[in-house]
Amino acid sequence: MGINHAHNEAQACCLSSRFDPSLPRDSCHGGDGGGEWPRVPATQVVGADGEMDGAAMERFEAAAGLASRGLSYAVVSIFGPQGSGKSTLLNRLFGTSFTEMDALKGRNQTTKGMWVAKAVVIEPFTVVMDLEGTDGRERGEDDTAFEKQSALFALAVSDIVMINLWCHDIGREQAANRPLLKTIFEVLMRLFSPRKTTLLLVIRDKTKTPVEYLAQALTEDIQKIWDSVHKPEVFKEASLSDFFNVDVTALSSYEEKEELFKEQVGELRHRFINSIAPSGLAADRRGVIPASAFCISAMQIWKVIQENKDLNLPAHKVMVATVRCEEIADERLRCFMSDEGWLELEAAAKSGPVTGFGTKLSAIVDFYLSEYDMETMYFDESVGTVKRQQLESDILHHTYPAFETVMKHLHCTVLNKFKSDLEQSLRSGGRFAATARYCAQSSLVEFEVGCRDAVVKHVDWDGTSIRNKLQQHVEVHTESVRSAKLDELKATYEKKLLDALSGPVQSILETGERNSWASIRRLYRRETENAILRFLNSLSEYELDQTVSSQMVFELREHARCTVEKKAREEAGNVLMRMKERFSTVLSRDKDSMPRTWTANEDIRAITREARLAALRLMSVMAALRLDDKQDKIDRALMISLLDGGPLSQKRSIEFTSDPLASSTWQEVSPKDTLITPVQCKSIWRQFKAETEYPVAQAISMQEAHRRSSNWLPPAWTILLLAILGFNELMFLLRNPVYILGLFLGFVLSYAVCLQYDITAYFRHGTVSGLLTISSSLLPTIMEIVTAIVNMSHNKKHSSHMSRQAGPHHAQSFSNQTRKHAQVHCHASPYSASSSSSVDSNSDNES
Repeated sequence: MGINHAHNEAQACCLSSRFDPSLPRDSCHGGDGGGEWPRVPATQVVGADGEMDGAAMERFEAAAGLASRGLSYAVVSIFGPQGSGKSTLLNRLFGTSFTEMDALKGRNQTTKGMWVAKAVVIEPFTVVMDLEGTDGRERGEDDTAFEKQSALFALAVSDIVMINLWCHDIGREQAANRPLLKTIFEVLMRLFSPRKTTLLLVIRDKTKTPVEYLAQALTEDIQKIWDSVHKPEVFKEASLSDFFNVDVTALSSYEEKEELFKEQVGELRHRFINSIAPSGLAADRRGVIPASAFCISAMQIWKVIQENKDLNLPAHKVMVATVRCEEIADERLRCFMSDEGWLELEAAAKSGPVTGFGTKLSAIVDFYLSEYDMETMYFDESVGTVKRQQLESDILHHTYPAFETVMKHLHCTVLNKFKSDLEQSLRSGGRFAATARYCAQSSLVEFEVGCRDAVVKHVDWDGTSIRNKLQQHVEVHTESVRSAKLDELKATYEKKLLDALSGPVQSILETGERNSWASIRRLYRRETENAILRFLNSLSEYELDQTVSSQMVFELREHARCTVEKKAREEAGNVLMRMKERFSTVLSRDKDSMPRTWTANEDIRAITREARLAALRLMSVMAALRLDDKQDKIDRALMISLLDGGPLSQKRSIEFTSDPLASSTWQEVSPKDTLITPVQCKSIWRQFKAETEYPVAQAISMQEAHRRSSNWLPPAWTILLLAILGFNELMFLLRNPVYILGLFLGFVLSYAVCLQYDITAYFRHGTVSGLLTISSSLLPTIMEIVTAIVNMSHNKKHSSHMSRQAGPHHAQSFSNQTRKHAQVHCHASPYSASSSSSVDSNSDNES
């Protein structure tokens, strides 16, 4: 039975000194430590009236730091007769500060209710509980009920329960707490989940009787109490050691042998160090709760005990049936949850669809329900039936997520198959409405088959919600595909209309003819009607409502109109550039599209007016959108208002009462169809005229230049007059040849200089600028020409001298002369090169 005795050898005092440096080293050898280490204030958690103070429990937990200990803590409690020295023992043993009885004032009740404190010299963290003493005269007849409740509470929450016994009470019935222990043993197993508890029997005021005999007697008494306890069926064969470790220790009298008492308490203290270690007092404890939940657990246990005053439990038969059926049901539920077949089925359900899910799950559930029926057949039938229903409900509740997962997989599988079938059928050329209807019906039939395969026979799980969800998703996907197909179809026809209208409309607008909009209207109507006919034919396979079809046709027609309007607005935005291009074309080319030569016969004024008229008609075409067969006066208004000086402007007062361009709208034209407002036309025309003045002025200049170039000789009378007036000068020159030679040389020199300059370019920027440019470079140019002539003369002399020398040197002299001549030309400027060339040619002519 694992009974230990108090005569174990004392350990070294340094062990306790590790945990409390204030503890003297000689306290292990006879000292009790009283007053030798700091006392920890004790907290009353259950008052004398039996009410637990939850706030006090929480304060103790916070002050002691219990919540952070995890599972590394132990609970020690003590109960026994009143005045047996329980508080004194705890204070000497754990360094607590429980109130002790003052023997000089008489023997009366000191501890009332229950008190807790923290042991200061013990590791691990130890909670010490001091219970009110039993068999006290203060409580009277109500003493038995409270002592049973407090003792039951101590056994339920403690790892080690110390029972204080007077040595001379061993063998007695009441004094040794035999009835109390019997009641506690019986109720503890029924009211709480049994836990392994260490019962430490402390014999006080030990006599000369050896401890071994006293321990044997106590052990036999406890075993008899255990054997006499009425146990539930499940614990029929359980032994005392399954629930309790019984240990016995003895202490001498505190009053008569104080030093020996202190020494024995010091030895006992070492047994509480590392009490939860594998070799400690509470090594076999079970069902330990975390330290953070200790206070809540203790309050709940006390509440249950209080509600069962005097421990009045239900009838034995019903109680046993309730406890046992619950245990069997819990056990069957745990076995089901760990069943390999169920775990495999659950894993398969998570990974994908499971064939025969309902049949397999029903078989597993039937197996565990039949086992429950076999084990509960001898218990109360009504209790067994209720617990069976609860077990079945718990199992089905546990399996329902798997059923939902199977249904979700089925839903996804069927939906994906529907999507795939619909896509393949449409690719094969099927008509959309018929194909979608057939695929949807096939998918719902497939879902119904899978749903029947997944249902469990024990419960009528309804798959209607998932079926409705599937049907909704099928409809949503069908509508999504239909919308995508319709959008694609619509985009295709819109693209075709864009290609059919955009380019031609731009080309027609660029011509600027009077019938441009008539041509655009014919093009627009022809292409739009053809596209709508083909579009309606394509829509027939979707079986759309007439309203939807009409709306889509209307949108396609609007798209065609918007295409024309967009292109017209783009061209209207570039109207000034187009007008200038048209003006330039008419002005610079003739009717045969050949470049125009501005001869004297060309009427620039008429041509300019014709070019401006063409540009004005282009602006008239782009001024408004004319897709409706409505007549307007835009062309007349522009010509009358903008063509100044023509016969049309004289009719303004006849056709228009005011300036037709002094407005933001055109007459008989809707504002939404207006591309260029009258005011904008007027502004554009002013800018156009300003930017086209230069080509006209240039044409006039070219015509004047051509006229001057055609008449380079002076008139005949001028020539005759010069001959008569210059006769004497001519005869003077003929009589003096030197003047003729000088004039000839001056002519040659002037010709050479003219070859060096671009006279026309110099005088392009003005006469003064040209004269200044020529005068600044005239002298250097003349010097270069003279230098080139001198060098050429010197080269000729040198060449004739070298020709008189020996023949072998002729080739070398010729190469040297060539090289020198090349160097002269390389070092000379382009002007000097030209001058030398001119001079050479003149020399040759003279020779």
